[in-house]
Amino acid sequence: MKSYTELLGWSGLAVGVFGKLRGRKIRHRVDRPDCRHPLWLRLPSSDLDAYRQVFVDHEYAFKVEREPRVIVDAGANIGLASLYFANRYPGARIIAIEPERHNFDTLCANVRAYPNITPLRAALWNRDEAIDLVDPGLGDWGFMTDGGGASADLRHRRFDVVPGMTVDRLMKDHGIACIDILKMDIEGAEREVFLDPSPWIGKVNAMIVELHERLKTGCEDNFHRGAAGFDRQWRRGENVYVSHAGFMAPVV
Repeated sequence: MKSYTELLGWSGLAVGVFGKLRGRKIRHRVDRPDCRHPLWLRLPSSDLDAYRQVFVDHEYAFKVEREPRVIVDAGANIGLASLYFANRYPGARIIAIEPERHNFDTLCANVRAYPNITPLRAALWNRDEAIDLVDPGLGDWGFMTDGGGASADLRHRRFDVVPGMTVDRLMKDHGIACIDILKMDIEGAEREVFLDPSPWIGKVNAMIVELHERLKTGCEDNFHRGAAGFDRQWRRGENVYVSHAGFMAPVV
């Protein structure tokens, strides 16, 4: 409970305790001086951990040498990274992609006041096809997608079907010629996305990717092979950053 008071004050603690006693998640409004509009967290849930990562630990902090015009937030969850980007780069167009229905509903509530953020209920994949959504029991930020190769245990945990799409298809559908920042936190689906990134990787200036080798063997190999053409690479928090020279650099 200490985390609630540290991050959200006594009102956040009260909502978290009430939700726990009632056995359901309750939306809690958060007002931040660095956000133009209030945001919403579901308490109790992994939303609090995601909030800490984005707004307290600043895992998406970096320096840009020119302002990004297009940002894709894949695995947007409830949209916190999209909000972080939108308030720092208000001129950027942001596509926020999230497959899970309840996460997506909260994402839409969070980005409604930002006309430059487009929410999209889908999942990045290596083919344009319907794919299964799986709940491995990791909380609201841990849903996985499966195109048929999941273990028998995970196959029993399928609970929805969502549109899977390639990065190339996403760009064509939304009229995007170049992605300045491609952020991915897609719970192991990066293995499939980076199987053959050749149709789109040359149209991306920088990427921020959380790798989930513990969930799917091959995530790291596929990513590093696909990202070999970038000039810079560094780590911050759980994320690997890559960038072409002259675009993005780490903060000290």
